[in-house]
Amino acid sequence: FGFWLSYPTATALKGAIQLGIGYAVGNLSSKPDRDVLMQDFSVVESIFLPSEGSNLTPAHHYPDFRLKTYAPLAFRYFRELFGIKPDDYLYSMCNEPLIELSNPGASSSWFYLTSDDEFIIKTVQHKEAEFLQKLLPGYYMNLNQNPRTLLPKFYGLYCIQCSGVTVRVVVMNNVLPRAIKMHYKYDLKGSSYKRRATRKERIKSSPTFKDLDFHEMHEGLHFDPDTYSALMKTLQRDCRVLESFKIMDYSLLLGIHVIDRKPLVRESRCDSRRGQKVLYSTALESIQGNTKAPEPVADDDTLGGIPAKHKDENLLIFLGIIDILQSYRFIKKVEHSWKALVHDGDTVSVHRPSFYADRFLKFMGTTVFKKIHHLRGASSRRKRSSFYVLKSASQEFLSPLKEDKKEEKKAQSMDNLDGNCNTKSNCRVLSLYTMCEQSCVFVCCSEARRASSSTIALDDPQPAPSGSLSYSELGVYLV
Repeated sequence: FGFWLSYPTATALKGAIQLGIGYAVGNLSSKPDRDVLMQDFSVVESIFLPSEGSNLTPAHHYPDFRLKTYAPLAFRYFRELFGIKPDDYLYSMCNEPLIELSNPGASSSWFYLTSDDEFIIKTVQHKEAEFLQKLLPGYYMNLNQNPRTLLPKFYGLYCIQCSGVTVRVVVMNNVLPRAIKMHYKYDLKGSSYKRRATRKERIKSSPTFKDLDFHEMHEGLHFDPDTYSALMKTLQRDCRVLESFKIMDYSLLLGIHVIDRKPLVRESRCDSRRGQKVLYSTALESIQGNTKAPEPVADDDTLGGIPAKHKDENLLIFLGIIDILQSYRFIKKVEHSWKALVHDGDTVSVHRPSFYADRFLKFMGTTVFKKIHHLRGASSRRKRSSFYVLKSASQEFLSPLKEDKKEEKKAQSMDNLDGNCNTKSNCRVLSLYTMCEQSCVFVCCSEARRASSSTIALDDPQPAPSGSLSYSELGVYLV
């Protein structure tokens, strides 16, 4: 009974998290900058913060609590890599109360959002926190090679022990900005077993749908070829990194904003003190090559969304890979084996990392994201259709001449091959086929030198001529 009386309220817990992070970051500012060493990844600093304060800690209005800060120097390096200044980080974390978010997933994690829309604070289990700390050296190496990634950006790992309750939290980037309305949200894994939003989730004002829902609600999101290529290359690179760490059961969090013809209406934004605060934090930045340390760009109406299309709708896409702290440990192997007994083992979400990565990429590259084929494929079809339309039109136009002037025109064509024609446009007739068998084909003299080595196609054929035309006015090109 005494335990429940001392159990911290949600407000007290959020306040302790903010106070603890503020103290840890402020205390770290007194330490000089230096290179990150291997032992820095395993460091855990602990400090007790009584409510009445101490020589080292400030007084506060929350219950007494203990703060543990994991790998503080390593996480300071990660924040610097993404251009986060200590005072900006403190302002985001501590200026206003945290906003509690709902959790659509199966985990029991709590999510908090900073008032400036920049950072997510997520509670993690002991095993997940332990796994993240082991992951840090490889994570450090990957970020040095490739800061542009759709993987979560980790900015801090902390533990709060308050009134007998232990809460571990990780600070990450926010994938879906509140400043733009998300008309659709998806949590996608590439599996089909129980991958449908529950009835309870569907009645929410902003539900998060899953893989089977995507099949029913969207026929794929279409991108221009360059954007599609950059997106899939980023996903492939990230999945191979996760596979190398033996990580599976991750998801792609996907937000879709439908652009109206009206100006984009933005929701309220609590903090407009700064523009873009974190480098490589938006979806568009995360897939654009390997440019080093760009200057922060001004905040705009798109907030870094990736342009896409669905049918006749113009979209902005926001996305990121989430839930990467699930390794293929013994318990996950047992879970996969058990589910495979009652269902197709290849469709369940828990699977060995290599299979999971391949299935994830195949689903994203063929079902969710698609390439707009508006150049080569359509152009070649137009070329073929243009030739047949023009050929039939020229045959129809020349049919009266076939019977009366066949021999005369054949002689003229042979003479004109060696000389210039007398038309006003000074066109040279390159070739004239037998009129009863082939269509007339002409090439202007300006193109005659290239006609022997190249193929010229007319993509948008003109209507068939309705009256008598001179040879120079018949706009038919050699295909």
